[in-house]
Amino acid sequence: QVQLVESGGGLVQAGGSLRLSCAASGRTFSGYVMGWFRQAPGKEREFVAAIRWSGGFTYYADSVKGRFTISRDSAKNTVDLQMNSLKPEDTAVYYCAAGLTYSPTDHRRYNDWGQGTQVTVSS
Repeated sequence: QVQLVESGGGLVQAGGSLRLSCAASGRTFSGYVMGWFRQAPGKEREFVAAIRWSGGFTYYADSVKGRFTISRDSAKNTVDLQMNSLKPEDTAVYYCAAGLTYSPTDHRRYNDWGQGTQVTVSS
């Protein structure tokens, strides 16, 4: 059974940094895309970043490009999201997801999800 467990969320001031981590288990993720999505209250789930487990190709939402970096550690089976220059509008619950997809920005293409971790950025 696939398990995705996020950690690293918290409260930070605008301009600060946080590093989220997703521990993945339950299958071999070769060929999968690992994504980070976020959802703020009253809003739709939004794509943030994704990485192909094999090859490491990355994708970013325009709103986070240049501020966030996604990476994966194949030895530890983790996917991290380094978030710098955080803004109040980055406040949301952040979810890790895994999917076999050629549409890495579409949350409907992901089959497995973590429970989410709250990120709050104060102004």
